[in-house]
This record gives sequence, C-alpha cells and structure tokens, in this order.
Amino acid sequence: MTDVPTRHLGELAVSAQGLGCMGMSHGYGAVDDAQSIATLHHALDLGVTFLDTSDFYGAGHNEELIGRAIAGRRDEVVLATKFGFANRLGESTRIRGDAAYVRQACEASLHRLGVDHIDLYYQHRVDPQVPIEETVGAMAELVRAGKVRHLGLSEAGARTIRRAHAVHPIAALQSEWSLWTRDLEAEIVPVCRDLGIGLVPFSPLGRGFLTGRYSSVEGLAETDVRRSQPRFADGNLERNLAIVAKLNELAAAKGVTAGQLALAWVQHRGDDVVPIPGTRRQRYLEENLAALAVELSTEDLAAIEAAAPPEQVAGTRYDATSLTFVNG
Repeated sequence: MTDVPTRHLGELAVSAQGLGCMGMSHGYGAVDDAQSIATLHHALDLGVTFLDTSDFYGAGHNEELIGRAIAGRRDEVVLATKFGFANRLGESTRIRGDAAYVRQACEASLHRLGVDHIDLYYQHRVDPQVPIEETVGAMAELVRAGKVRHLGLSEAGARTIRRAHAVHPIAALQSEWSLWTRDLEAEIVPVCRDLGIGLVPFSPLGRGFLTGRYSSVEGLAETDVRRSQPRFADGNLERNLAIVAKLNELAAAKGVTAGQLALAWVQHRGDDVVPIPGTRRQRYLEENLAALAVELSTEDLAAIEAAAPPEQVAGTRYDATSLTFVNG
C-alpha cells in the first residue's frame, strides 16, 4: 500500500487525494463496470480512502457500482455521496432540498450503496426555493439517526455556507477548482477557512483538458458532456490550448506531466484542500497520485499561475443555464 498522506475536512480524516467516480457512470461516454471496479480496488490498495459519488451519476448506477466495489472493504473507505438533483438525465434540471426529499434521497442512497451509513453527505446543489436551514436541518437529523456522519455542500455561495454552518457544522465544500476555474478564491475559500470547512475541488484537471491529452473534441464520444461545454467550443478551445502548451513546458522542465503539475498546484492551495480527480483507468490513477510527491516552490507556483491567468481562459465552465445553479 502506498503511503498516501492524510488531510482533514473539518474533523473528517481522508486521504490527501480522493477519487471522483462520476466518469465511471456518467458524462464521458461508454462505461465499463469491470474496468471501473478494478480501478476502485487499485485505489484502495494504493491507500486512497476517499471515494466520491452522487445519486445523480448514471441515475443511481454509480452508487450501485461503488457499493459492489467496496463490499467487504467498507472499513477502508471514507464514502461521500450527494443528493439534490431530482431530475433524470435529459430532463430539465430540478433541484430539491426540502426535508422530505432529503430523507428520501438518503434512504435510496444507503440502499444502492449497500451500507448502513454515509461518511460525508453533500447537498449537490442549493435549492433556491427552500431555505438552507430546512435542508441542513434535515441533514442534521440524519446525523443524529446515525445514517450520516458528516455534512457537506457543493457549489454553495459564501452567505449560504455561513447560514448552513450555523445550523450544523459543515465539514466540506465541494466545488470546481483548478487553474482554469478560480472564482471561489475571492470570497468562498476565506469563508470556509474562517469556519474550519475543508475544500474538495472537483475537476482539478479541468475535465482532463489540463493534462494536454485533448487537442480537439473529435476523439470524444458523442455523449461526452465536454462536447457541449463552452471551453471546448471552437475558438475557445484553441485559445485554451495555448495555456496547456505553457504548462507542458513548465512540466517538462520539472520532469512531470502537465496534469501532474496542474494537480500539484491545486494540492498546494492548502492542507485543508483534498482534490478528487476522476478516472476510470489505473494508469491515470497512478499518475494522479504521483502528483502528491511534486514539490512546488514559491517561484514554481508563480510561474504556473503566470502560464494560466484566469483572464486568459476562454469560455465559461458551464452553459448559461447550468451556471445559475452554482455559488447559490
């Protein structure tokens, strides 16, 4: 087993890098359960304890997959899942945070995962129609019932985080954070640190783009969500490739890959930061974990940030509709 360091999300101890499992069921083309389960087992063998899923990924398929993978190894896993999207894929987005739905969603997740408790339970997106006090109050009831151990929010705004934390301690905020998505740094990160809330960056590799493996969308499956995302669109893609070219130069000088450099930058944001890069392949899992050993000096960090200034990133991270559901 690899010596993966431990970090804390609030009072919850997790491996310093987690594994985002969405792509095993959702978003990036055809799925392969056998390959995904082998990668999940390999992650546990290497010392990754923190697995992240959601009831939305693959309409429950991802939770069922994780449940099969961790059967007999539950004590090795810090299990995180999310609720909130009440729609199926292809339907108009509906977010629910009412107390009845919180209870219903948790029971369904426990059943699919095949476990008696969830270690970290997030609200996937904030319901604009329901006071956050009602949602977190219902989540706190799950803690008291022993069905959930710690609470989290995802893509919540600073004011919402403070209101939620006043109802029950929030252990972690999961939001997109990478070299090309840095909007949470100005206000949200300081609020989390003021309250002792850990940070869980998803898509720390810019949905794989910052690895340098993609120069067009032509090789992506027709169902791959990146085909419809603004940063991968014609015009924007070419401008963003110029950023990756600069990262490749810096990475080569350090003897690492562009992806490892970008991931190491996220990991250097603080000891309360636990990124969850996603992959279905064991070799990329190993490559990502190797980024934990990449040391970056103050000069390195400055050079990386100069290569990828936020104002030069072309395109928004979501389309206009999806953006209305973030930082709520």
